[in-house]
Amino acid sequence: MPVATPSQYAAMIDAAQAGDYAFPAINVTSLVTINAALKAFSDQRCDGIIQISLGGGGFASGLNVADNVVGAIVLAEAAHRLAAEYDILVGLHTDHCQPDKVDSFLRPLIAATAARRAAGQGNLFQSHMLDASELPLEENMALSRDVLAECAAEEIILEVEAGVVGGEEDGVDNTMAPAEKLYTSPEDMLYVHEQLNGIGRYLFAATFGNVHGHYKPGVVQLKPEILRDGQAAVMAENGEEARFDLVFHGGSGTPVDQIRETLGYGVVKMNIDTDTQYAFTRPVVDHVLKNYDGVLKVDGEIGVKKAYDPRSYLKAAEAGVASRLATACDDLLCSGKTLAGTV
Repeated sequence: MPVATPSQYAAMIDAAQAGDYAFPAINVTSLVTINAALKAFSDQRCDGIIQISLGGGGFASGLNVADNVVGAIVLAEAAHRLAAEYDILVGLHTDHCQPDKVDSFLRPLIAATAARRAAGQGNLFQSHMLDASELPLEENMALSRDVLAECAAEEIILEVEAGVVGGEEDGVDNTMAPAEKLYTSPEDMLYVHEQLNGIGRYLFAATFGNVHGHYKPGVVQLKPEILRDGQAAVMAENGEEARFDLVFHGGSGTPVDQIRETLGYGVVKMNIDTDTQYAFTRPVVDHVLKNYDGVLKVDGEIGVKKAYDPRSYLKAAEAGVASRLATACDDLLCSGKTLAGTV
């Protein structure tokens, strides 16, 4: 079925919040990774989120074009066409957009949705992320208010962030971030609610020690109780309806027990990129190593066309990503939970 409408996307988030489960949000860069995501969601009979970063958009537009917006639109349009062949709901989202990229990336994509709506078509994207965490919180929220109002006018949900996700991902480098910045305080969470309440619907990436990338056990010190305490503080002052729809960044490599603990604290979306990148590359490398003489024309030989045909290893890459994403669906307790045909 087609990509979720704004009301269907909102219903997906509501159902996840009420049911204590979350959606894996996978970063895609190509038709192969889009198809892998759709395969996983379909195989698991669950809804999900496909997201595109600035770097992913730039890559998808090709070396000569190298345009983040063009590539993001191409991937989103492809996802719309391909998702129509499946009986699940999918939301399209853009990942980390820093303040200096709002005018060159985020606003053109909001405008692209506005143009589609004016032509009687559905939203290009259902949600976007503004990552203004590099700014002082007051400036972060001032910009977030402006962008949220622009999104709300087009029935787009905005994801905001307070605190810093450590590590490095897709050009966003927080490897040297001070330790205290990795943990959002209850006071900061209260401030976010006060600043954004009533403007439009938003998702909130509150940080609790989460880090982009993959690390050995014990290196990353997650404190999920930060989400619990922040939610409690906000609801104590503003009631149950103030409960945040939270986002877990840096989900790759996190122990399942900690993933599931966050679900009870209001996490409805978990980003997964590093693990799916590895799941893509591993079978490609396996193919090359097992078919070395066929992939390469060694010592003047002709190789084996079936071995170096990109489809031979990209099919394996698609299957690898789909398998890892299926595991994420199980970890997040969303397998078997689709609203397709019900909303």
